[in-house]
Amino acid sequence: MKADSPLFQHLARLGHALGSGPRLALLDLLRQAPRTVDALAKQAGMSLANASQHLKVLRQARLVDAEKHGIHVTYRLAGQEVGDFYGALRSLAEKRLAEVQEMRRDFALRRGGLEEVDRRRLLERARAGEVVVLDVRPAEEYRAGHITGAVSVPLEELKSRLAALPKDREIVAYCRGPYCVLAPDAVALLRSSGYHAAVLDDGVAEWRAQGLPVSAGDAP
Repeated sequence: MKADSPLFQHLARLGHALGSGPRLALLDLLRQAPRTVDALAKQAGMSLANASQHLKVLRQARLVDAEKHGIHVTYRLAGQEVGDFYGALRSLAEKRLAEVQEMRRDFALRRGGLEEVDRRRLLERARAGEVVVLDVRPAEEYRAGHITGAVSVPLEELKSRLAALPKDREIVAYCRGPYCVLAPDAVALLRSSGYHAAVLDDGVAEWRAQGLPVSAGDAP
């Protein structure tokens, strides 16, 4: 196929949309839950105008969809395949780029050398009632999708809700994946308060990619 083939031009549209750190940061947030432009701008550390421009590019490439409710516009990934592609891109970078490998090691050190938790074993133990799985992300992310059976306790609420957590069972906390520090911070607080706690390296996206059960909505 020749270099001027329309196929390559259309593929390049996606490459252009993804060839931006801020736009990848927005996709990373949207993997967790749909959000308004204001919320995305705040959590990504961007101005509202800047976030809007980046979202416009992502929408033109059909990587995100937008829905208007009154004066607010909510963005979401255009499909699960977009989130899967982002995950594959990050995985490729971890394998091929020394800089990303170094970042992964730095994050592991920041997690304080906390041991990783085996997915299948965690699922078995959770079903047996031997462990409490704690989702420490914001509540709207939990509602959008969470590990089945997990309890929602956002990190900012954890200190005030410690008394509701059992000390006779291990607590495994998770957040947005291996580059997120919410779960390690939660585990540090739990351990300092006398709980037996560990970090799950996965976020919901990684859990779902393994074909493991994910639920949506509020906790029963």
